[in-house]
Amino acid sequence: MYPKYFLSFISFLVISFSSFSEVVEKIDITGISNIDRGTILNYLPLEVGDDFDLNDSYKVRNSLLKTDLFSDVSLSFNDGVFLVHLSENPTIKFVEFNDYKEDLVLSERIIGLLQDNSQIKIGKIFTEQNFKRLLDEIKAFYIDNGFYGAEISTKKSLDQSNRIGIELNFKEGKPARIKEFTTSGNSYYDNDFIIDLFDIGTPDWFLINYFSERDQFKKSEFEAGLERVKSKYLESGFLDVKVSGSVFDVKDENTSLSLKVNIVEGKQYFVDSIEWSGDIENIEKSKLINTFGVKSGEIFSRSKILKGANKVKGLFSNFGYAKSSVITLLEPSDKENYLKLIVRVEKKNKMYVNRIEISGNTTTQDDVIRRKLLILEGQEFSQSQLDESVKNIKRLGYFSDVKIQTKISSKNSDKFDIFITVEETKTGEFSIGLSHSNASGAAFNTGIEQNNILGTGNVLNAKFVSSQAVEELRFYFKNPYFTNDGDSISYGLFTKSTDASKLDISSYLLDETGVTLGYGVPLSKTSNIFAENTISNFSLTCSEKFSGVLYEQQQCLDNKSLDFNLSLNYTKNTLNDFYNPTKGMKNVLTSAIALPIGDFKYYKIESKNSYYQPIFDDSTILTKLNFQLAQGYGNEDLPFFKRYFGGGASSIRGFDFNSLGAKYPDLNAKGGEVSLLSSFAIISPANIIGLDNDNIRVSAFLDAGSIFEKASNFDLSDIRASSGLAASWLTPIGPIGIFFAKPLIKKTSDTTQTFAFELGTSF
Repeated sequence: MYPKYFLSFISFLVISFSSFSEVVEKIDITGISNIDRGTILNYLPLEVGDDFDLNDSYKVRNSLLKTDLFSDVSLSFNDGVFLVHLSENPTIKFVEFNDYKEDLVLSERIIGLLQDNSQIKIGKIFTEQNFKRLLDEIKAFYIDNGFYGAEISTKKSLDQSNRIGIELNFKEGKPARIKEFTTSGNSYYDNDFIIDLFDIGTPDWFLINYFSERDQFKKSEFEAGLERVKSKYLESGFLDVKVSGSVFDVKDENTSLSLKVNIVEGKQYFVDSIEWSGDIENIEKSKLINTFGVKSGEIFSRSKILKGANKVKGLFSNFGYAKSSVITLLEPSDKENYLKLIVRVEKKNKMYVNRIEISGNTTTQDDVIRRKLLILEGQEFSQSQLDESVKNIKRLGYFSDVKIQTKISSKNSDKFDIFITVEETKTGEFSIGLSHSNASGAAFNTGIEQNNILGTGNVLNAKFVSSQAVEELRFYFKNPYFTNDGDSISYGLFTKSTDASKLDISSYLLDETGVTLGYGVPLSKTSNIFAENTISNFSLTCSEKFSGVLYEQQQCLDNKSLDFNLSLNYTKNTLNDFYNPTKGMKNVLTSAIALPIGDFKYYKIESKNSYYQPIFDDSTILTKLNFQLAQGYGNEDLPFFKRYFGGGASSIRGFDFNSLGAKYPDLNAKGGEVSLLSSFAIISPANIIGLDNDNIRVSAFLDAGSIFEKASNFDLSDIRASSGLAASWLTPIGPIGIFFAKPLIKKTSDTTQTFAFELGTSF
C-alpha cells in the first residue's frame, strides 16, 4: 500500500518543479474500467486549452477523491499531456449478515440500519470510510442497547471485475441487565420517586418484566431519565442542580450492571416579587397578573414562568398586538434563596388581517367555511379568535385536517395574510347491501346520507330499509344556515313498519307514517337550541302472546293512532375535532312531549354528555353519561313501543342488542322507562401498538348501565358492566369499528356478545 502513495507523492514533486505554466494540449486517463471517460472529464476542473500549474494539480486530485469513486489518484504532466492515473473503488456485489438472533427486535433494527444505509448497498461504490462509518453505527447501537460484549467480524472478497462482496458476522452476546439502581445526594425527592422517572430499572414482577424488558440497560434511556430528573428539580426551584449517572460492574458474559444517579441539589429558589414594565398601560394590572399565573412566594419554576409569558403574549395578541414580545428577567433579592422577577412587555405595532385565503376545499364551498370564521378581513388580528375559528371548522365534520398559516403581508408590514388549508373527508354515506343494527336487525338497505350536500353544508338523509323486522322509507333535509344569523330549518317525512317479534322485543306489529318540521337558533358560538314538531299516525296490531300481559293488551285495544310530538333540543359542543376529538365536551339536552291534541300523552327527558380530556402526550380520557326518562302523564301510561332498549355496540358492549332490562315470560326484552348508560375509555393513536396511521384509534373501555322498567322502582342491582378493547379506523371507504368485550356484572338470563364488527361505506 505504501508504494502507491509514494508514487503519488513523487508525481507531486515532479509537477512542483515546474515553476511555469504550460498549456494542456491533451488529457489522458488510465486505470478505469467501470467508469466512462466522459464522467471523469466532468469532474475535472480544467480542460484542453487551459493553462496548467501546481495549484491545478491540487484541485484535480481533491475533485476526483471527493467523488468516492477512486481509492487513489496519480497525476503527471509532460510536453503538454496531462496524465491522470486512477485506482477505482470497487462496486458492492453483495452484503450478507450472519449469526444475528432472529427473535430479537434489536436484530430487526440492525437489519434496518444496513438496509437504510445509502452508501453500503448492492450496486453502490465501496469506500473504506463509508464501511467504517456503518460499523461504528452498528457498534454504537449495540452498546446503546446494553450489548457490551457484541462483536462484529467482517470478510471482504474482490473479484476480477472489481466487485466486492461483504460479509458481516455478528456475535451479540447477552444484554446487560440492571441488578441494582441507587441514588445519592437527594433529599427533596426520595429514591423511589427518582427511579420511577426512568423507563429502565431493576426487574419488576417477572411477567411484566418479560414483556417490558425494564431491566435491560439502554444508554439512551438512561440519559433520557437523567434529563427528566434534572427537569423535575428545575421545576421545583433548584436552579443550580447537577445530575449525573454512573454505570458499574460491566462484565462481558452474564453482564450485570449497577446504576447510580448522582445529584447535587443546591439551593431551592422562590419568587420574591414580580415587577411589570414596558407597554402595559392599556391592560389592567390584575388581568396581567391572573394571566401570568405566577405569584410571589411560590417555588421558582422555569416552565411555569415561560408558560405564563406565552399566555401574556397571547393576551396582547388578542388585542391586535400579534408581534408583541414578553421578556422575563431575574434579579437577586435581599431575601436568601429568593429571586426578583421582572416581566417586560413590548407591544410593537398593532396587526390587522389583510386577506384570508382558503384552499383544499374541492367540494365544500368557500362561504360554508368563511361563515365559521370569527376573524374577518380588515379587522384587528386576534389569535384566540383564529384558534376558535379552526375549532369551528373542524367541528363541521367535513374535513380530516385543517391547517392555518399566517404570514406578514408583502405589501403591508402591519397586516397578516391568513392561509387556511383543508383536506376534504367523506361526509356522505351511500349504503346498499346488508347491515345489522339494534333498530332493525339484519337488513337490506339502500340510501344516501350526506352532511354536506353539494358542498353547501346542508344535510340530506334519504334511505330505504327492508328486513324481517323493519320496512322503512325516510327523507330528511336540514339547512343549518337558513338565515345569515345562523338560524336553521329542517323538514322530512317517513313511513315505517316494525315487526317487534323479530327484534327479540315483544309480539306486535307497528305501522307509522309522519312528517317533521324543525327550526333552530344559535345561542352562542358553541351552542344552539332546536325545536321540532313531529306529527305521525300509528297502526298497532298485537299478537295473542300479549293476552296475558294486561298493560300491553289494554294499549292494543285502545286503538290510538295520532301522535303530535313537540321536542326542544339544546346542544353545546366545544370539541376540538369532529372525528377524533381530544379535548372539549358535547352536551345534548332534549325534552319532548306528546301534546294532548293527539291521542297519546307522554313526555321524554334525555341528557347525553361526552367529555374529552387529554392526558400524557397523545392519549385522551373519554367520559360518557347518557340518561333517558319517558313517562305518561294525565293518568295515562307510556306507550310500550316508546320504551327504551339497551345492549350492543352503541350501548353496553358485551351484551347482545336489545337484551338489557326486564323480560316478558317468553324472555323477549320488555324495555323500560329509564335508560342509564355510561362509559369510561382511554383513547390513544395507533402508534401505541406500532401502527403509524393518524386515522386509527385504539381504546380500553369500561361500560356500565342498564334499562329500568319503571322510574318508581329504580334499582342499582340491575346495573350491568363490561370492559374490553376497541379500535376505530376512518378509511377512505368509511368508518370501521371493532370491539372485544367481557361482561363484568351480569345475570344468568343475560345474553352476551363478546365481539362485534361494524362497517359503513362512504363516498
